Amino acid sequence: MGETPPRSADAGTGGIHVASGHGRPAGASARVAEAPVSTRTPGGDGLGGGGGLPRARAFGAERAFRGLTLAAGTAVLVIIAAIAVFLIAKAVPALRANTANFWTYEGWSPNDTAPKFGIGTLAFGTVLSSALALLIAVPVALGIALYLSHYAPRRLGTALGFLIDLLAAVPSVVFGLWGRDIFVNPVRDFSVWLNTYFGWIPIFGGDGPFGKSIMLGSLVLAIMVLPIITSLSREVFLQTPTANEEAALALGATRWEMIRTAVLPYGRPGIIAAVMLGLGRALGETIALAMTLGITFGISFNLIENGGNTIAANIANAFGEANDTGRGALIASGLVLFTITLIVNITARAIIYRRREFTESAA
Repeated sequence: MGETPPRSADAGTGGIHVASGHGRPAGASARVAEAPVSTRTPGGDGLGGGGGLPRARAFGAERAFRGLTLAAGTAVLVIIAAIAVFLIAKAVPALRANTANFWTYEGWSPNDTAPKFGIGTLAFGTVLSSALALLIAVPVALGIALYLSHYAPRRLGTALGFLIDLLAAVPSVVFGLWGRDIFVNPVRDFSVWLNTYFGWIPIFGGDGPFGKSIMLGSLVLAIMVLPIITSLSREVFLQTPTANEEAALALGATRWEMIRTAVLPYGRPGIIAAVMLGLGRALGETIALAMTLGITFGISFNLIENGGNTIAANIANAFGEANDTGRGALIASGLVLFTITLIVNITARAIIYRRREFTESAA
């Protein structure tokens, strides 16, 4: 057999001279250990751990996107402020020339030598027609949304939801023409029936004529806001946690009891927000109401007699014949409508943000 290689004296006696391959931790590569100091990670030991994180770029895609979104949000606020400043600047001269109380006067004669105009009648008609439209549309919209989300088969619910969403794409002038030329006849007959049997109620009283009234305008307006409320309510109902629904069913609840105890309470903030967004849509409607209302000035709760007027409809009907003071008066009424609509939308957004779980599930 061959001779055994001589051992190092230091190795046998536990000396300090150890081979370079044994001086590294197990698993460490010789190349890493022998790498020059200049190539190692700053702050590290050259073994791939403990090093500092790479410095973020001074200008990257994330920072650019953040700046873009900030600029977009700021631009919206600037545009809203610019609109408000424009309306105020154009309305002040007409308000100074007005010889009547702008808030309580029920007439509209801004083109006269002594201008007299007020927002009382127009604001009343705007609020009344919008409130009546919501009173008609909300129950129907919620019923449709519940059917599409919890009762209808998936394919049928998807198809019907798509058809309802298409109503939002129909132009306002089409609804106005349909209401003025076709829908006015059944509404007139219904108004006569209400006047005959329920004329003792002030809102259904009067001697006529009937037809182009608050009722006709509100019904057309209800059809126009129906897809908005339905779509938003359906999405809210679909966001209800499945565990909540299954828990209610497991306790023996019927489907309606499950909806009443699990779905509706969870979606209440979203339902309120959907209704208020529909209200904002109704408040600003112009052409459809200009074609279906009787366009009269005066505060009256009668719903079936010819009459009614709104801020937006009055602007559409009177702007073409208005002089400088008349246009300023119309812009002043538009400023009131702008303020009302802005308050409605801000309130709707505030209600949505009251429930963080709703906003997170809808995102």
